[in-house]
Amino acid sequence: MDFKDKKVLVFGSGISGIGACELLEKSGATVILFDGNEKLHEEAIRMKLPSASKAQILIGQISDEQLKELDLVVLSPGVPTDLPVVEKMKAAGIRIWGEVELAYENAKGDVLAITGTNGKTTTTSLLGEIMKCWKESVYVVGNIGNPYTQAAPKMTEESVTVAEISSFQLETIDQFHPKVSAILNITPDHLNRHHTMEEYIRVKELITKNQTSEDTCILNYEDPILRAFGENLQIRVLFFSSERKLKQGLYLEDETIWYADESQKLAICKTQDLNIVGKHNYENVMAAAGMALSYGVPLEKIQEAVKAFQAVEHRIEFVTEKSGVVYYNDSKGTNPDAAIKGIQAMSRPTLLIGGGYDKGSDYTEWIQSFDGKVKYLVLLGVTKEKIAETARKCGFDNIIMTESLEEAVKVCAENAESGDAVLLSPACASWDMFPSYEVRGRRFKELVRNL
Repeated sequence: MDFKDKKVLVFGSGISGIGACELLEKSGATVILFDGNEKLHEEAIRMKLPSASKAQILIGQISDEQLKELDLVVLSPGVPTDLPVVEKMKAAGIRIWGEVELAYENAKGDVLAITGTNGKTTTTSLLGEIMKCWKESVYVVGNIGNPYTQAAPKMTEESVTVAEISSFQLETIDQFHPKVSAILNITPDHLNRHHTMEEYIRVKELITKNQTSEDTCILNYEDPILRAFGENLQIRVLFFSSERKLKQGLYLEDETIWYADESQKLAICKTQDLNIVGKHNYENVMAAAGMALSYGVPLEKIQEAVKAFQAVEHRIEFVTEKSGVVYYNDSKGTNPDAAIKGIQAMSRPTLLIGGGYDKGSDYTEWIQSFDGKVKYLVLLGVTKEKIAETARKCGFDNIIMTESLEEAVKVCAENAESGDAVLLSPACASWDMFPSYEVRGRRFKELVRNL
């Protein structure tokens, strides 16, 4: 699409929206930056934009007259597609893209894209490191925190983009076409946004929408939804499994990650050689290695990168040890399934800090996964009463209610004994108390180090 002299509205003034504005203005578009939050101030938004930006800033409402002038709307990932104002835009026949589609239209080279409920950031980071061992021009972008739109203008035909793509971003793709995609797992999450599990699954599977028979999708064989999906795909499918040996695919056996096909069986690495722990991380390694192999990366480059890779911040991240108590930051455990992985990775009696923003999740499986490891469940945030009620129904009563993260850390330090672990793995988003899981995780680390 030629953006010169086109009037484009960017909906949302966060990091994605700002990136979209910059790219559109560089492409010659006339840009309106719109945010429906009436509490925001134009000056604060203007400060996020480049000093030379001529974007018009609009806060609160947009009129029918203003809508009529638009050639395109670019939605930020945090903007629900079923908002009344978005429905009005659709009814008016205005083309609606997301930030990912905008970036893809302006980018060059090949795309390797990863989605899934959990493990996206670790897998994306690892695949990025693998590609950097092999290619000179590599961009790691998307939901990982690096706006795709900011990287797109720098790309050449030789570039490789490794993109973490959320369900919010997949809702608005059109031509987005990865050479290799991966869906790591699908468990209930963001049902406050997608409303039903069926819709959440449909959106996740859109990552393969434009792939052809020459492309590959990597899928988790142990996820029944994805196994069934893979059996019906018309593109090349490569499965991975942490539970069984596969005739074709990647699997975990005898503490070794293997790749097998009709003609060979290759050892990717031994789990003891990795710097990341837990079965969920071995699945992430399998997914990244499978994507790299499918793209043609030499085995030795994959082995070099996976053995050097360090854990992602906020994902079962070791913080420190104090008085024999080990502290872990798993602030990225923003849903029950992710938090289950955090518990499973613990090898000590654990004081678990949980609770936060309510995304409509059910916490029963999370509580049931405690498996005798959790000494105390220390709760905070909007969901604390809901989680406490679920825990008691599951027969778990060692619950301590707190009003803040500061209080939760203090309570854990007072009740922990040498040999225990304290794990922040909330099973909830942070938005009731913190702007992001990153801010929550960094605050936790600060509090722990100041004990």
